[in-house]
Amino acid sequence: MLPPKALFDSISSHAERLLGSENPLPRAEVEAQLKALIQSTFSKLDLVSREEFDSQMVVLARTRARLEVLEKKVLQLEEQLQQSTS
Repeated sequence: MLPPKALFDSISSHAERLLGSENPLPRAEVEAQLKALIQSTFSKLDLVSREEFDSQMVVLARTRARLEVLEKKVLQLEEQLQQSTS
């Protein structure tokens, strides 16, 4: 993954090349090339889709709930063990 400064420098230099050329490109061509540049940049980042993020949040919430149940169970078992050894 590129560091943020290098990433923005790369985007900036490509955008300057597209927009600052001596032979101006048609608007549609500039838009297409900028879109390709942005997609290429995003593919270099470690991003997840919103759907993947949401599904992972559900898994995390479920895991936390199960962990809380297990922690309570361990505390109960420890208390029982202490009572039986006393």
